Formats: sequence, structure tokens, C-alpha cells
Amino acid sequence: MLTALGTAPFFLYVAVFLLLPIGVLGVEAFRATDPVTFEETWSTDSITTITGGVYRRAYLGSLQLSLITAVLSAVLGLALAVAILRARRGLLLRRLVLTASGVLANFGGIPLAFAFIATIGSQGVVTAMLQDTLGIGLGGFSLYSMTGLALVYLYFLVPLMVLTIIPALEALRPQWREAADNLGASGWQYWRHVGGPVLLPPVLGATMLLFASAFAAYATAKALVGSSVPLVTLQIADALSSNVVVGAENLGKALALGMVVVVGLVMAFYAWVQRRTQRWLA
Repeated sequence: MLTALGTAPFFLYVAVFLLLPIGVLGVEAFRATDPVTFEETWSTDSITTITGGVYRRAYLGSLQLSLITAVLSAVLGLALAVAILRARRGLLLRRLVLTASGVLANFGGIPLAFAFIATIGSQGVVTAMLQDTLGIGLGGFSLYSMTGLALVYLYFLVPLMVLTIIPALEALRPQWREAADNLGASGWQYWRHVGGPVLLPPVLGATMLLFASAFAAYATAKALVGSSVPLVTLQIADALSSNVVVGAENLGKALALGMVVVVGLVMAFYAWVQRRTQRWLA
């Protein structure tokens, strides 16, 4: 009884701030408003609309951006985490990097976009220095594009990968490597048959977490590229803030419901991978 009372605030929080909004989206996404009489009826028009045209491109743009940044961040974060653990003065370096990663992983939104604009934007400090001192530009690179947005996303996704994967790397037991060496296995054979299979589930899980984080990001993209890059989060904001098209809010809720479905599938896969990880590292 006491245990149930102790968990009640958690389940209440989940019900109010997670399940209730999803339920509202699930209902409102299948509603339509008549532009003349303003009468609301049940309809699948919004669900049908988001599967084509500009909304389909927005979903594809978000999926492309999230996939690219998640994979790049996973590779770079994994390499950085391995380098930290292998450093000769690893304890101090590890503390510094983990502290910095904890800060940078939560640094996003408008301040992050402004920082990059002020640094490597068209009139940024680094851009101006390169042009004034060396007479060179950024080689056609534009911060206000899909490539520039991906670069900005790496700023907080790589630290998030470091924080996520270091516990898994630390769980690799030295006895496994010693046993492999005693049996005459090479470094490649150890990682192929022992270290790699053990690390694969947490790496995949961390990559899914990065994908979901990038897929749901909004403020940084809004401040940096506006509507020039097709992203579903920006389309949702435009639909919900529209005061011209009657019933556009239902379309925005249908788009949000689609995002919930995508993130839900990713998180379900992440939970499955985490269960396998715990089995290996137990």
C-alpha cells in the first residue's frame, strides 16, 4: 500500500503530461471544422492531408535530418568516449568531459542558434576573420540550410551520446579481454566476437535516443532556418499559429499525432534494445 502511494505522483504526472495530451491529439486529429458554420465533425481529412504534398516533404526532411545527425553523433560520441576512457590521466579528463557534456547536451534552442549565427553565420565572427585576414570564405557553406542545421544539432547530440555510452563502455569487463588474449585472439577477433556484440545493443539504443531528440527539436530550427527547410515541427507550429485558415489547428494536431507515432516506435525499439543490454551487462 505504501509503495503504491509512493508511486502515485509519478503515475499522476505521466497521466496528466503524457497520456492526456496524446489522447487529446488522438481525438482532435480526427476532427474537422466547417469554414462557414464552424461546426465540428468527425473526419479523416487531416490524416489524409499530412500523407502528401508539403507535409510529406516535412516528414521526410525531419526523418533525413534526424537519421543523419543521429548516426554522425553516435560515431563521433563513441570515438570520443573511447578516447576518454583510454587516456592516461583518464579520471580527471573523464570528469571534465562528462561535466561539459552534461551542460552542452542541454544547451539548445534560441541561444544555441544565436551562438552559431554570431560565430559562423553570414556576418559571424569567424566568417569575418576568414574573409578579412585570409581572404577566403566558407566554401559555399550556409548555416541557414539543412547542412548547417545538422552541424548545429551535432553540438548537443554528440555530448548526449557521450553521456549515454560511457556506462556501457565501462561495463566491458577487463577479464573478457584478458581471456581472449590468453586464448590467442587478436584485437579484431575480440571486438568481432566479444566486445562488438556486447556494445551493439547500447550503441543502437543510444542512436535511437539521438534520433528521437533530433526529430522532436523545434526552437533551434525555428530560430536558425525558419520555414526554408521542410521540417514537421515547423509545420506544426505554422498550423497551430494560423489565424487565417479555419480548422488548421486540427491539421497541426494530426501532424503532432504522426510525430508521436514515429517517436513511439523509436522508443519501443529503444526499450527492447535496453532489455537486451541489461541482459548482456548484468
